[in-house]
Amino acid sequence: MADTKKIKTALISVYHKDGLDELLKKLNDEGVKFLSTGGTQSFIESLGYQCQKVEDVTTYPSILGGRVKTLHPKVFGGILARRDNEGDREQMAQYGIPEIDLVIVDLYPFEDTVASGASDADIIEKIDIGGISLIRAGAKNFNDVVIVPSKAEYGVLLDILNRKGAQTDLADRKMFAERAFGVSSHYDTAIHNWFAR
Repeated sequence: MADTKKIKTALISVYHKDGLDELLKKLNDEGVKFLSTGGTQSFIESLGYQCQKVEDVTTYPSILGGRVKTLHPKVFGGILARRDNEGDREQMAQYGIPEIDLVIVDLYPFEDTVASGASDADIIEKIDIGGISLIRAGAKNFNDVVIVPSKAEYGVLLDILNRKGAQTDLADRKMFAERAFGVSSHYDTAIHNWFAR
């Protein structure tokens, strides 16, 4: 089927690691390559899986105290590129942009940080920028990319992998995109409410 896409490379950038190990095992068994940053990369490697550093792709380190890690054209190009668009494919080749087929994100816990009575400075540091941008990019390009926008969806993807292997159809990807925009909408509403309090 033309709308079936194989998952070959996954970008994983999560705050909460719990529940991720089973998903990683299945993805690894299916031959999916991992790309990650910081703590998530260390976690993946601690389970015995190979994982390419995002900075090896971007040639930039994590900067500004971790505020900028994934925000780079090679990462977002790999997510947003339309696989059936000749111009996009030519630019991917020209600039060495890798295809990223799956994005797994779990955002900084903004609401939990507010609820804990943390300082304004600590709360502001829990406003996720890279993660929310990855979610929106993956959801926008659901035609080609699977976006898993929170740990609540790990089981949903695992179920699909167990049934179909490392491939999804358009309906699967559109369902994840809908959930992704639900996550981003809820997250931005919580931030807006905090600023407007």
